[in-house]
Amino acid sequence: MDYAIVSVPAAPVRRKPDHKKEMVNQLLFGETVKVLRTKGEFWIKIQSLHDGYIGWMSKTLLQPIHEDLANTISDFATTDLLSSISLNDKNLNIPVGSSLPFFENGKGLIADIEYVFAGHFFKRSEQVPSGNLIKQLTMAWLNAPYLWGGRTPLGVDCSGFVQVIFKLMGIDLPRDAWQQAQVGANVKRFKEIQVGDLAFFDNKEDIVHVGIVLDDNQIIHSSGKVRIDSLTRKGIINSETGKRTLRLKAIRRIW
Repeated sequence: MDYAIVSVPAAPVRRKPDHKKEMVNQLLFGETVKVLRTKGEFWIKIQSLHDGYIGWMSKTLLQPIHEDLANTISDFATTDLLSSISLNDKNLNIPVGSSLPFFENGKGLIADIEYVFAGHFFKRSEQVPSGNLIKQLTMAWLNAPYLWGGRTPLGVDCSGFVQVIFKLMGIDLPRDAWQQAQVGANVKRFKEIQVGDLAFFDNKEDIVHVGIVLDDNQIIHSSGKVRIDSLTRKGIINSETGKRTLRLKAIRRIW
């Protein structure tokens, strides 16, 4: 197996080939990977094709797929927090941002397995990123719990939240916050920030956090849970305690 596609709702990607090791990422239904190596009959080291992220996955979460098909990034993504899909006559509940490969007239293919989907979706190439779209896509995530490596409303980290939101708008960002901080254009003046800009925060050395700017100097981000707080020139002010929690390092405009 040289290439594969995720055939479960959300597949954990681990730092090492062991279920007890750290989950560093999740791949969503319909996302594709390149297989780098195998270990035993169970584990494979993969690189996700949409962002280049590397980790270990169980073979049971994937279906083999031809290289040409794997490199055809889906133009369709689900928009409901959870959607029902029928895969080989079995029902799955897949999370928002899942890909719908080779989707047409309510049907598509995961490798050579047909699926049927009747839920809501975006055609990513037709989306025009905007402040209104950002607010539409993010508000349903409020209070989703923080989960290191997570990319679903049942558990999400800061950069995973940003990555899925921008995926729905047709923009494929890198996985980690420090990588995302290298995308787009720098916003030099705080007074020039706009809805949809990404704000990055550091620990005096490294980028450690990211959030999405909203109206009125607010920010939506995953910190403990997905929440809205105040954004200042110095950092984030917790809306419940009034204390500054993170130091602002940079603001980037992605579109």
